[in-house]
Amino acid sequence: MERYLTNFDTGTMPTEHYDAVIIGSGIAGVYTALQMEREVKIAIVTKETLEISNSVLAQGGIAVSLDKEDSPAYHFKDTLYAGAGLCDEQTVWALVNEAAENIGILCRYGVNFDRSENHQLALSREAAHSKNRIIHTGDATGKEVCDTLIAAVLKYPNVKIHERTFAIDIVTQDNQCRGLLVYDEDSKEKRFLASDAVICASGGYGQLYHYTTNPPVATGDGAALAHRAGCKLMDLEFVQFHPTVLFHPQNRSFLISEAVRGEGAILLNSNGERFMPGYHPMAELAPRDVVSRAIFEEIQKNETTHVFLDISHKDTEYLRNRFPNIYKTCLGYGIDITKDRIPVAPAEHYCMGGIQTDAWGRTGVEGFYACGEAACNGIHGANRLASNSLLEGLVFGKRIAQEVSRNVFEREAKAVTQPRTLIFQKTSGEPLKNTASLKAQIRKLMTNNVGIIRNEEKLQKAMTRILEIKEQIQGREYSDIEQWELINMVALSEMVIKSALLRTESRGAHYRTDYPQTDDIHWKKNTIL
Repeated sequence: MERYLTNFDTGTMPTEHYDAVIIGSGIAGVYTALQMEREVKIAIVTKETLEISNSVLAQGGIAVSLDKEDSPAYHFKDTLYAGAGLCDEQTVWALVNEAAENIGILCRYGVNFDRSENHQLALSREAAHSKNRIIHTGDATGKEVCDTLIAAVLKYPNVKIHERTFAIDIVTQDNQCRGLLVYDEDSKEKRFLASDAVICASGGYGQLYHYTTNPPVATGDGAALAHRAGCKLMDLEFVQFHPTVLFHPQNRSFLISEAVRGEGAILLNSNGERFMPGYHPMAELAPRDVVSRAIFEEIQKNETTHVFLDISHKDTEYLRNRFPNIYKTCLGYGIDITKDRIPVAPAEHYCMGGIQTDAWGRTGVEGFYACGEAACNGIHGANRLASNSLLEGLVFGKRIAQEVSRNVFEREAKAVTQPRTLIFQKTSGEPLKNTASLKAQIRKLMTNNVGIIRNEEKLQKAMTRILEIKEQIQGREYSDIEQWELINMVALSEMVIKSALLRTESRGAHYRTDYPQTDDIHWKKNTIL
């Protein structure tokens, strides 16, 4: 692939100047903007509208050790256990020790977390947590936090929002970030957002799969543009499939929160038999990768399409109040969770891999940072612990904000050399066609061959076809968002498959039937491309 996806000339194209540019309007992106100094001039670029992000869909909550019987040390231990030996201890310590401070900031912004009878934050439990430490707002925590943060950032005069704007590429000069090349979908024009600091909080690459809880915008654009700029990508093979996603003819992407199992729901196969105790001592509260594989095996063994989640034994009024969104949504499909079993099956949910960063969000390109699901700083290892994702965006968004603010003030204190005009001209070939069809082929290919259960035969089959598609689209003319997304999806698919082929063991969310054992001697290490 060429260095950039499209031609540009920063000397002649519309240009805006900022101290910092943020890609993404989820919790990681918006919170990073809010934590910067008010004097810092910021642009937030979002592919759709502000309200569309993966964060909005997060139901369960945010993990934080607040109970007197809990501590950051316990949270640290649980995170490492779920991560199956690949967590970076330095970044995990930062996560668990800075959690309470950032939750306090959310409360001051006015996030309306559920409270107990003594007005303390209500704490629930989710899979693989040893203590009750999940704070929540019903079953729509992500939306409540996003709505509150977006309302706050809209009042900040130093922040400009660019909605329906696609991040094409970061522009670099001598391995230094110089800004972001974007496409405005409404005006149909390319622009250059000049800045020495770009923060990628664009989310993951869930749209590589046919069934995913992710919104349509999650096509891996951030990881792809980072890789083109020379950044390393890490642990792409670790793709988390959420065990309990609604299985209904009209909806295969609605998440049935982990918190439902945390409140006592049990999993039943098509014969009405509870099966999780036979797979793991923690039963329904085992790590997500274990539960997803168990459901997958039960589906195959019984030649069915789904299993059932049953919480009908709990009090009706309690369920309506604790899970109002799940209750209402399921009822819309004729399923009353207070009486009926919920049909569920696994679907792609979260990408542990992404742009390699350090504990301060820095990448291999000076001035380019990443946080949230777009980043891979080693927190999640081979399998993310439930409700650590929103927390990660907060903790490392704040850290990046501190670093960028400091750098901005240091630059202002001394003369800064303006970058020269930057130009890229590629040879244009025939226009790229059949974009939607090729995207659909990729999703089907990845779902069938690079999903919950993998082996070399399936992975090689996927790689062969991806390389054929890559050959088919190379050298063409790319001129719209659909085409740029396709290029990114092909690049990410190839690298996910390559990482999965390289890791000849099973660990966390990466399970290979031809290498079913965990191999600490050779593979207790990260996969870096």
